[in-house]
Amino acid sequence: MNIPGDLKYTKEHEWVRLDGDVATIGITDYAQGELGDVVFVELPAVGDQVKENDTFGTIEAVKAVADLYSPLDGEVVEVNEALEDAPDTVNNDPYGDGWMVRVKVANSSDYDSLLSAEAYQKHIG
Repeated sequence: MNIPGDLKYTKEHEWVRLDGDVATIGITDYAQGELGDVVFVELPAVGDQVKENDTFGTIEAVKAVADLYSPLDGEVVEVNEALEDAPDTVNNDPYGDGWMVRVKVANSSDYDSLLSAEAYQKHIG
């Protein structure tokens, strides 16, 4: 299982890459594997506000529907529109082309409280 060391993680299986004050958010390789074949992703609109630990969308797979949880407070500045036509990109490239939203974070120091790759590995066993 792939758990890149340069990202931060949540216990709900989202990953975060911070670039300045913009966080790119997606779901982990572990999460997509547990869900199975992703068939639909519902994401917020650009300009929507997200709150840490609140849902910002849903992801639907053949065997389950799961909520997506925001790891940080902020404003959605970009949504991965490509997932509308190719939701299985989340399965094929969860840390690359399968990203979901980019959020201008309200407080970038909150990033430091997220799980490291090592802590996330322990969390999932």
